[in-house]
This record gives sequence, C-alpha cells and structure tokens, in this order.
Amino acid sequence: MPLTRTQIQQLVRLHGQEILCHEHMQIERVCYQHGVVTTFAHSIRVACLTVWIADRLHLWHRVDLHSLIRAALLHDYFLYDWHAHDGGRHRMHGFTHGGTAMRNAMRDFHLNRVERDSIENHMFPLTPIPPRYLEGYLVTIADKISATRETFSFDRFYKTKTNTCISGK
Repeated sequence: MPLTRTQIQQLVRLHGQEILCHEHMQIERVCYQHGVVTTFAHSIRVACLTVWIADRLHLWHRVDLHSLIRAALLHDYFLYDWHAHDGGRHRMHGFTHGGTAMRNAMRDFHLNRVERDSIENHMFPLTPIPPRYLEGYLVTIADKISATRETFSFDRFYKTKTNTCISGK
C-alpha cells in the first residue's frame, strides 16, 4: 500500500529534524525561491516529492531514506536571496548554487558522500556533472517538478508574498 501524504510528511520531519530546526533555516523561511514559494517551503516540497517518487517506484531497497531526505532538504541551502540586486554576484545562480549549498551544508551538518553528491549535482543537466547515486537523481527530478509547478502556478499571480511557510516542528 502506498504511503499517504501524512506518512510522507512524518518521514520528512523524522529524518530531517536536525536540518529543519537549524537556525540557518530561518534564512530560507524569508527568501523566495520560485514565485510566492520560499526556499524553505520549496525544500520541504522537494523532500516530500522524493519520498513519494521512491515509494511509487518501489525503490526502498535501493535508496537510503535518511540521506535522500537530508539531501532534498539541503539541495538549495545557499542562504541568500538570489532575486536581490547584488551587482551581478548571483547572475550565474543556476549554475553555481549547488556548490554553494553543499559548502554551507558541510559547514553546518555532517554529510555523507551520497548527501554531498546529491546536493552539489542536483542542477544537472544545467551543470555538466550528473549525480552519482539514485538519491541524487530523485532529488534532481523532484526539484525540476517542484520548480516548474511553483514557477507556473496561478498562485504567483493571485497571492501576495507572505511568509506562509510549512512549520518545521
């Protein structure tokens, strides 16, 4: 029987608690990623979607669930507002933020090789190196799906930007 939405959210909270409660996640709560969606909410959506995909494809015996969720939550851990005018410093954001997110995540958390690789290479094919692990491909796919939905959502045209993030507790 497939996991329910509630079960998926519980798994993300269980395996991502250290990340969700970290003080730097407050930065993600106030920076917008796509449209009216904060980086924090986007990261949770990607984590939930990776678990959903792994469940629907019956990949439990092939993936490390803990690493999958942590990589998904940290894939955009770049900790800045890439929309802000900064003299062009973030002009190449799409190409560089995977490395920035990985360095920030390594500074704040102990990461294994699957998590590091998944975070750093999640922008493939925009970046030339694909993920090495199945977890990285799942994060990459879930990120593309979530980003597309968020970017083209009608909510972006009808809602104002308010901090309506999903609680990490």
